[in-house]
Amino acid sequence: MTGPRVEVYGVRHHGPGSARALRAALEDYGPDAVLIEGPPEADPIVGLAADPGMVPPVALLAYSPAADGDDRKAAFWPFAEFSPEWQAVRHALAAGAAVRFCDLPAANQLVPAADGPQDAPAGAEASGEDAMRLDPLGLLAEAAGYDDTERWWDDVVEHRHDGPSPFPAIAEAMTELRERVTAPPEDAAGAPPGYRRREEQREAHMRRTLRRALKDGYGRVAVVCGAWHVPALLAKVPAARDDRTLRGLPKVKVATTWVPWTHGRLAGRSGYGAGVRSPGWYQHLFTAPDRPVERWLTAAARVLREEGLHVSSAHVIEAVRLAEALAALRGRPLAGLDEVTEAARAVLCEGAELPVGLIRRRLVVGERLGAVPERTPMVPLQRDLQAEQRRLRLRPSASGKEQDLDLRKPTDLDRSRLLHRLRLLEVDWGVPSESRSKGTFRETWTLEWRPEFDVELIEASAWGTTVRGAATARAEALAASAEALADLTSVAERCLLADLGGALPAVMGALADRAAVDTDVARLMAAMPALVRALRYGDVRGTSTGPLRTVVDGLVVRVCVGLPPALTGLDDDAARDLLGHIDAVHGALALLGDEGHVERWRRTLEGVLARPAALHGLVEGRLTRLLHDAGRLGDVPDRMARAVSVGAAPGRAAAWVEGFLSGGGLLLVHDEALLRLVDGWISGLPAGSFTDVLPLLRRTFGAFGAAERRAVGERVRRLGGGAEAPRPAGDGLDADRAAPAAATALAILGWKESS
Repeated sequence: MTGPRVEVYGVRHHGPGSARALRAALEDYGPDAVLIEGPPEADPIVGLAADPGMVPPVALLAYSPAADGDDRKAAFWPFAEFSPEWQAVRHALAAGAAVRFCDLPAANQLVPAADGPQDAPAGAEASGEDAMRLDPLGLLAEAAGYDDTERWWDDVVEHRHDGPSPFPAIAEAMTELRERVTAPPEDAAGAPPGYRRREEQREAHMRRTLRRALKDGYGRVAVVCGAWHVPALLAKVPAARDDRTLRGLPKVKVATTWVPWTHGRLAGRSGYGAGVRSPGWYQHLFTAPDRPVERWLTAAARVLREEGLHVSSAHVIEAVRLAEALAALRGRPLAGLDEVTEAARAVLCEGAELPVGLIRRRLVVGERLGAVPERTPMVPLQRDLQAEQRRLRLRPSASGKEQDLDLRKPTDLDRSRLLHRLRLLEVDWGVPSESRSKGTFRETWTLEWRPEFDVELIEASAWGTTVRGAATARAEALAASAEALADLTSVAERCLLADLGGALPAVMGALADRAAVDTDVARLMAAMPALVRALRYGDVRGTSTGPLRTVVDGLVVRVCVGLPPALTGLDDDAARDLLGHIDAVHGALALLGDEGHVERWRRTLEGVLARPAALHGLVEGRLTRLLHDAGRLGDVPDRMARAVSVGAAPGRAAAWVEGFLSGGGLLLVHDEALLRLVDGWISGLPAGSFTDVLPLLRRTFGAFGAAERRAVGERVRRLGGGAEAPRPAGDGLDADRAAPAAATALAILGWKESS
């Protein structure tokens, strides 16, 4: 009778060749138990990997539900279809073998560091920080004459299809490396302090798990781990030593679940230390082992055709030939990503980089989002969000998609409310963008689901078990902690957009109390636009806005009373800042449409304008324009004439003109009298004064649109010089005045009139 047998397979965490070779090795070996590098807390839910609803890429999520605030820790262990660990799990479940994870428990790895930086869980992506790991494969690649670890590993492992198992050679190479590098230096590959200690703990726990599996009576045990750990698992280390290494390790309470993952997060650029630069390429190599180059370039051509680019079958054939020729010249067993990319750039994209970027985004990285089955453990808030997504037919996607919502439709209105509620919970699945419609009945959102949203939902579950309830509690907390009036108005606006009637009484109470004691007119004016928008959108959304209207009514009165003294004695910066508030309030009151408030506001501006000596030129000019547009002033040409008269300082005159014209230049196009005044003032400025005011004038006219500037220029050309009479009819050329200049030009050119 033979004793128990152990096989250790050293893999790269995400590699199609490793995954394919491991699957074949496990089928030949037929283990009774498979131990996989990962958190042991996930053992109870590993069986979900066999569910048809589990579609990689997915990730194991371990988090500490008992932590509060910033102390919360979470980590992910991602799996793609081409991950060797995923193939090991699927094989074991299909074959009826036991599956256990053997890495150091997440309960130990997620303990907050008490003295220095916390090591990220190995094989996992730690939330908010980069995973830093020693890269032994880089040393082997360098010894083989490669300057790129990824390229070397692809050539020796990932591009292999048939042949002997690579795992004995990998184990031998790792053993030799560990003998030569007995202790990784503190700065090796960016390894953080404590790296060696944490690696010893991890390997001790792997050996302990292996001993337990053998003690449980499993005759054939397979261990799947990172290649670097193979020699440590094969070493004869006494159990007592491992027990001493693991004794007394601090731990926290941990919960685990499965969450969807994306290829984009698997890419090396995501900050995941064990990631790969090209998950889409690796997925292709795993799913299309026969003629992968031809299939890849055909897919690239399809992507380009979908964007309207002309790519023929002849292009694809020529690109395949070029990729294979490059691989042969470089001594590679198969054309790799570098070769197919260069071939696509030269042939399919004709040297253009923009189409290459499209191929890289769509194929090399990919836009794949995984899925988990319904029976996956979730917090109630996640369940509620999933139910809302199904009800509103909003399917999460890893690629950014634009969603245009018509708020007059019940379904779109509910979608908008859901997205606004999630933003209150800091789950920015939807980001609002500028709507193509000018009406208040439409919203445009960009929807892009990211895996970390699951962690944010778990954190937000402290506020409630439903999205609506959690958002209501979160809004009330924001209102209670708000320090500025503008913060409170923002919360009120968000409550109305999210239809959180339960939070409005508390928010409105805090807002009314703060507005009643705030004496800063600028802050009161800054708060008003958001409140008015909330009133208007509240009407569109059918939400109650009675308490908010009371606050707005009080703010209008207080702003009108406090504005005149606030406008005296302003310097340039203060005048420009307050002018922005004036424009915002003016627009908000026009949007509100309350004639009583509009009339009060206009009378306030008229009273301020009656004392021009106390006003900054910028403010006086802008108020004149606002009242002129409202039809409340009949002497605007006289006011401009006084402002730009000879006795006025050029700087103040330029500020007056800037304020007057800041609403746009069409007024000058249609009012010739005002245009003549501005033209005459500019034409009459002395040289020194013109130089001083030129920057102000350029800022004023530079803000106009190109069509407005062109129209003003045409009008000035027809005015004549300054305020003088129009130019002669015809083409405007004065032959007598032009004759001397023409004669001089002809003389320079050497032209002589023929006799």
